[in-house]
Amino acid sequence: MVAEAASITPDTTSDHLARIARIADDIRDAADEIEAHRRMPDNLLAKMHGEKLFRLLLPQAYGGLEIDPPTFHRMTSALAECDGSTAWVVCQGNGCSTSAAYVPPEVAMEVWGNDPTAVLAWGPGKAEVTLTDEGYEVAEGRWQFASGLRHATWLGGRVTLTMPDGREDTRALLFKKEDCELIDIWNVMGLRGTASDGYSVKDLFVPKEYSLSRHIIPEERHCDGPLYSIPTTNLYAIGFSGVALGIATGMMNDFRKLASEKQPYRMTQRLAEQPIIQREVAQCQARLSSAQQYVLNESAEVWEDVIEKGELTLDSRMRIRLCTTYAIHEAKDVVDTIYDATGATSIFDSSLFQRRFRDIHTLTQQGQGRKMNLDMVGQHLLGLDPDLPTPY
Repeated sequence: MVAEAASITPDTTSDHLARIARIADDIRDAADEIEAHRRMPDNLLAKMHGEKLFRLLLPQAYGGLEIDPPTFHRMTSALAECDGSTAWVVCQGNGCSTSAAYVPPEVAMEVWGNDPTAVLAWGPGKAEVTLTDEGYEVAEGRWQFASGLRHATWLGGRVTLTMPDGREDTRALLFKKEDCELIDIWNVMGLRGTASDGYSVKDLFVPKEYSLSRHIIPEERHCDGPLYSIPTTNLYAIGFSGVALGIATGMMNDFRKLASEKQPYRMTQRLAEQPIIQREVAQCQARLSSAQQYVLNESAEVWEDVIEKGELTLDSRMRIRLCTTYAIHEAKDVVDTIYDATGATSIFDSSLFQRRFRDIHTLTQQGQGRKMNLDMVGQHLLGLDPDLPTPY
């Protein structure tokens, strides 16, 4: 059974970006609270749900917007200019929402279609699982790094199993948050507001209909839109590179204001009047603009190829991996340059420059930002079989 798409008029990229513009001031105003409490405030969440920010990649059949990857990149970038943690949980929640295309329509309707505030969160971990004809007996399982856990309604537990046909499969088991014990582990340097905490279950049964493979298996797909031919990890790469570039762009915008006002101690010129600062600002802007255009161009061309071929080819996967990893590290280098230029302004906990510095350096430690991602691209470009990561 294939779910039918809802009859809606597609919005343009500018229409979608307007969703963020309408609540941008609310996000900026809440940023200190998000950082301090390590949570998304309820009143901000309500506005985010009102703008459907957690439904950008959800199938239209279940009330989603099903936007294209370049627009997704632009939106996560625009959000991160306001606040990195907010952008991160939106990106993560949307990546998880593509699962709706790979579970039976009645399950997707229960999880997402009947609840406009639904959010699925998941993270890596381990579990002791027995596969039965009816589903999965989870004796015990524990997972962590589940961004958005505190405002999620459903959680996913990833497990690796030997299937009846002998193949090994990594699957996500979906269950309600109230079936879990939540574990507070998120005492970290940056992206504090993502609440990427842990969770555990004991003696839990998950019906087989509430599971999906973390690999693309066409026979298990219930929505035929081209978006759902792209593995989640590649959509994450496009979105999280937008988060990185947005953090750096926000820092650049704030620095221009600081540079026009700050005259460092024992110096006769404002920062904006110093040639070395002028040069670095120009170089940083060139790096950001080039990196973002690189991601937008590659994701647009790959998107057209997916529409034409009905799958994400290996070459397209490598193109996404290369442009997004490159963009993430260009963003980090820009943030480092601006951080140095701010001087003592950035050393205080209250400084937004410091927060962006901490956020970008936390982001680059996550899987999408690892420099080793470039190794597999190099292998592919040199005619070798790339050492592809396991799906997550």
